[in-house]
Amino acid sequence: MKTTLPNFAQWRARDLAHHVNTRQITAVEVTQAALARIAWANPLLNALIDIDQEGALKQAAAIDARVAQGARLPLAGVPFTVKDNLWVAGRAATYGSNLYADHIAPKDSWSVEHLKLQGAICIGNTNTPEFACKGVTENPLHGYTRNPWDTTLTPGGSSGGAVAGVAAGLTPIALGTDAGGSTRRPAAHTGLVGFKCTLGLIPNPWGFPDPSHDLSSIGMLARDVQDCALMLDALVEHHPDDPLSHPLPMAMIAPEPFTQALSMPIDRTLRIGWSPDLGCGFAVDDDVAMALEAAIQKLKEAGWKIEISHPAWPPKTSEYPLLAQQQAGLAALFGQAYLEAPQIFDPDIGAQIDLGLKASGSTIAGLSLQRNKLRAAFNTYFDSYDLLLCPTVPVEPWPCEGPPPAVIGDRPATARGHAAFTPLFNYCDAPALSVPCGFGKAGLPLGLQIVGPRYGDLKVLRFGAEVQRILALEMNSPMILAQSAQDYAALSAKVQASEPSQTAGVKVSR
Repeated sequence: MKTTLPNFAQWRARDLAHHVNTRQITAVEVTQAALARIAWANPLLNALIDIDQEGALKQAAAIDARVAQGARLPLAGVPFTVKDNLWVAGRAATYGSNLYADHIAPKDSWSVEHLKLQGAICIGNTNTPEFACKGVTENPLHGYTRNPWDTTLTPGGSSGGAVAGVAAGLTPIALGTDAGGSTRRPAAHTGLVGFKCTLGLIPNPWGFPDPSHDLSSIGMLARDVQDCALMLDALVEHHPDDPLSHPLPMAMIAPEPFTQALSMPIDRTLRIGWSPDLGCGFAVDDDVAMALEAAIQKLKEAGWKIEISHPAWPPKTSEYPLLAQQQAGLAALFGQAYLEAPQIFDPDIGAQIDLGLKASGSTIAGLSLQRNKLRAAFNTYFDSYDLLLCPTVPVEPWPCEGPPPAVIGDRPATARGHAAFTPLFNYCDAPALSVPCGFGKAGLPLGLQIVGPRYGDLKVLRFGAEVQRILALEMNSPMILAQSAQDYAALSAKVQASEPSQTAGVKVSR
């Protein structure tokens, strides 16, 4: 049956849920619309690597039955996707790795389970680099994921499949993860809102072994701040089986605290700092810097007092200063398998494992001590300010098959230079939000990052909604505006001209 749902790709999650709850449309119709878009758009993107058509329609029929019986569900009938380092019960969960090529998830990850309980429809899994440990989305098992704004380009990573799906209008929301910017940076590269909460607010008590577990948060991806808040209301909870989880602050125990926060008057006395380079001299391309400064100027014109300031970071603070911890974690978890069969690993991951195997115990212990210094400096900053603004990404996205930018801001860049602005906030356990703020010289989206102190999540979301209101940007990718493969013929031709190995097969259950 063909759905009659109009303009599905541009609907927000909250509007879909309202229409399903009021029985103006059905969850089955919404799911059919999502599956129809996935059928023509996903082959151009390789965003989803497992699509559960039958299971999604069964979930939708069950939601319709509950609504018919009088249930009112915050996410009724809203399709969502799940990053492939999380679990969906009974479905392939590969972690982007040949090590898990045949792995079937024994249960839902906690966050997947709770979105379903609120009425959301899990429609499939999205691509991620191996072990979610790269800033681009490609792996030996599933190939490259492409950016809906230009399919020759990467959406970034590691939640690249998740953002590509939302930015193409396949689903209105998605679950990602963020251990160093893996939700925020790809959101910035695709015109989305990406949020990582204070570490531990969303529990993740079971699933794959994670080399960066002590840094990693479940990530929210949506087309606006309001839909992020809707997801957070379903997910923020204490779970004693997750050692990072903790009892919630009182402000977050009220019903729907995040959605309610966005309806409350904003505090006009907020002390806001703006740091173009985070006080570390991080390079930014000129066009990106200009777009960010223009956004800051609009906020000032709207009455916000914003002044340049930087956290007083400890010595040796640089891009990814604690990266050796991730490398050591990879070595501890997968080093033996790599030594036995290095050819099955992504070479970039293999290089990280090699470095991790060589790291000394005193080096890793020293990094833990360094993290404490970073936290202390960050906390001190908020003695004088309520929020910190900075870039999310210093560059526009680059070609899928190419290396990351070798030059940023007319200066030589390391392989991690494109990712410099996000990991410090993982090390400091802080909430951080990326909101679209403009476009670069190539017409591709950019992000402004809003950061708060630990447990300042409500304040960060509320100001993010204010930025969204003031800037009033329409961030519609060419693909989200297309209604069929015919509308997207030009980009389809580009993908078909690519090497077959770069767009791997997708598992679809019927």
